Amino acid sequence: MHLSLARPAKRNALNDALIAELHMALAGAPADVRAIVVSGEGEHFCAGLDLSDLSERSVAEGVLHSRSWHAAFDQLQFGRAPVVVALQGAVVGGGFELAASAHIRVADRTAFFALPEGQRGIFVGGGGSARIPRLIGVARMSDMMLTGRVLGAEEALAAGCCSYVTEPGAALDKAIELARRIAANAPLSNFAVMHALPRIADMAQGEGLFVESLMAAIAQGDEAAKQRIRDFLDKRAAKVERPQQS
Repeated sequence: MHLSLARPAKRNALNDALIAELHMALAGAPADVRAIVVSGEGEHFCAGLDLSDLSERSVAEGVLHSRSWHAAFDQLQFGRAPVVVALQGAVVGGGFELAASAHIRVADRTAFFALPEGQRGIFVGGGGSARIPRLIGVARMSDMMLTGRVLGAEEALAAGCCSYVTEPGAALDKAIELARRIAANAPLSNFAVMHALPRIADMAQGEGLFVESLMAAIAQGDEAAKQRIRDFLDKRAAKVERPQQS
């Protein structure tokens, strides 16, 4: 399944309507969807919150607005299938928050990452304070927000903002390739990575290890897992090999 942000004239900036459409598309994904790719049309993935759509809000209205973004991005992170995002150009503010909600991030060399909220007099509201430090650390996120520091693709890769960097224009093809690989996994294994792994990482070690044991037992008891183990033992499955040197 492929979803594309389609406001290229606005650098795919996020307004309430686009967030609602994204939420509905993710929540309504067909039952047979095994992986999802999210991309942005045009030269940029997403330039963040559409400030022209920002109206005067009360504190209560501001909380509800933020929570609507949380609901959409939670659906992305904890929905039906793993999500791969293809990133080019601006991955800024809310666009970075959206990307951080995905399971794998592929950026091409034109991508740049920024959190300009400090310069705008606002604060992240789409889950960035909870998700982005898990990728790059509190210190680096603070630097980006306080100083307006912008990370290019290679620096973003080293920092943990993304997992892959491609040549310009190739991020979507790479994201689709990875999504197809993910879709070939046992569904229960994908479910465990999406839903159990991040929660275990947030637990105290003792509780996390116990939940890991439960999840491991559930996964290995699944018939799909048993068949894959039989295929490996019967030499019908590929072994893990050393990567090719570039």
